[in-house]
Amino acid sequence: MSTYAIGDLHGCHQEFIALLDQLSFNPSRDTLWLVGDLINRGPASLECLQEVKALGSAARTVLGNHDFHLLVAARGGGKLKKNDTLSDVLKAPDREGLLDWLQSLPLSVHEGNKVMTHAGLLPQWGVAQAEALGREVQEALASETSGDFLTRLFGNQPDSWQDDLDGMERLRLIVNVFTRMRFIDTHGRLEFAAKEGLESAPKGFQPWFQYPRTDDAHLLFGHWAALEGKVPQARVTVEALDTGCVWGGRLTALNLANGERISVPSQQVN
Repeated sequence: MSTYAIGDLHGCHQEFIALLDQLSFNPSRDTLWLVGDLINRGPASLECLQEVKALGSAARTVLGNHDFHLLVAARGGGKLKKNDTLSDVLKAPDREGLLDWLQSLPLSVHEGNKVMTHAGLLPQWGVAQAEALGREVQEALASETSGDFLTRLFGNQPDSWQDDLDGMERLRLIVNVFTRMRFIDTHGRLEFAAKEGLESAPKGFQPWFQYPRTDDAHLLFGHWAALEGKVPQARVTVEALDTGCVWGGRLTALNLANGERISVPSQQVN
């Protein structure tokens, strides 16, 4: 009976199946934690969604920024981008069921002191506070006005947390922290332009995991392929799980019981 946390799939279904085989994964016995961004960039977004959805309670999945991008394109009036690989999902006969399932997913998974989110956790947020904020977004996604929420979701402002934020500004900032965060300043202000490795940090900004926390949370995240699974100078207990499978790297699983990492090589040609 094992639990594995797996990095961003990004439509790499062939590698996902190879990794499950490598793990001897048995859904009647084992559990997967999936860090979000199941889709896009890779060739098999539809198959990845179908595979994970079919696992039912054997898979615990959080939403990533690409998952939100699909929901916005499908249900919030957004448009696909040039390099998106989401058309197969939007044209699929089971499209609505897949989108309903995706829209029901949380922004975090928490068990013991382990917390998984797509992009990370703001140092100013305690775990209980972060979970409560994530539920606010889940409620918006489940509401009758979810289409309006998705239409207004994208944007870079506000870029720092204030307890008195409300309405769409509050929800947008919560989603951006959970799904887009990389570099922040000492006040927790988010910087959205820099997306490469640590050398791309703008002046006055550091990776979010280089700021201390006041709890013992063990944080699991994906999103940042340029880190190649490494978290140098981390001041919190943290695991980076996106090892760039869709970019020709590897797809990686972390055994949550013993910390062992298991990975398979990418089959993508870039």
